[in-house]
Amino acid sequence: MTQTTQPRQTETPTLREQMKQYYLLTRLDRPIGIYLLLWPTLTALWIAAKGVPDWGVLLVFTLGVVLMRSAGCVINDLADRNIDHQVKRTKSRPITSGKVSSREAVILFAVICLLAFSLVLFMNRFTIMLSFGGVVLAIIYPFTKRHTYLPQVFLGAAFAWAIPMAFAAQTNTIPPVAWILFIITVLWATAYDTMYAMVDRDDDIKIGVKSTAILFGELDRVIIAGIQAMIFIGYIMLGSRIEAGVFYYAGLLVAAVLVGYQQYLIRERKREKCLQAFLNNHWFGLAVFTGTVLNYAL
Repeated sequence: MTQTTQPRQTETPTLREQMKQYYLLTRLDRPIGIYLLLWPTLTALWIAAKGVPDWGVLLVFTLGVVLMRSAGCVINDLADRNIDHQVKRTKSRPITSGKVSSREAVILFAVICLLAFSLVLFMNRFTIMLSFGGVVLAIIYPFTKRHTYLPQVFLGAAFAWAIPMAFAAQTNTIPPVAWILFIITVLWATAYDTMYAMVDRDDDIKIGVKSTAILFGELDRVIIAGIQAMIFIGYIMLGSRIEAGVFYYAGLLVAAVLVGYQQYLIRERKREKCLQAFLNNHWFGLAVFTGTVLNYAL
């Protein structure tokens, strides 16, 4: 006689436990994404203001970075809920592990977006209109890895969209230098997120997820180096446009040293080293931002 196995009863999680899962879902415990979005946004604000930006604008964009990065993490994990459990690095994430339902995730995403939009309402009409483009990019990005090998480029566009918004908020215009910085940021995100994708490349190939790491193949290091070279060409062009001084270029010099270190880390394509190279981009962004601040302060 076959014994019927009864499903195990699970206890309803407490509010504190559920809030912890929301905290993990928005990845506030891993602020690297906030930094990677924050540094180019602040750089744009400083260039737009030619020094310290309006404090209200600075506060809105700093909080907006935290909120939109959090929203991006939620929509990304919601889109990947049926594949994250197949990847070692992501199998314990709240949605794919069943600790947060899809319905809860949708509600959380909507709430965070509404909070971010409420901040944008303090800005001018031009900035408010641009904000809708940012939301569209944030929603589209997670699904690009199923249909194109260039999700890293879409991520770059989503992150870089804060730059024209920053100029619009500070000056009510989007000058050519804003688009130069936009392109630089797209290239930068493509480079560092390719390093990140190199961590999961073997798993992604098995489950059919696309990325630039897979597209570039054995040329990954060379192509990343080429993209990084274009980034510096862009920064030099930007420096010429804003008539930057020695401190701006000193920041670029520090950033160049960091790029060399990143190439050293990914030379053998080891997972932990590729992840370390990805994380090192926080310091790259900080170096460029610091150089920009000092350029206007001294």
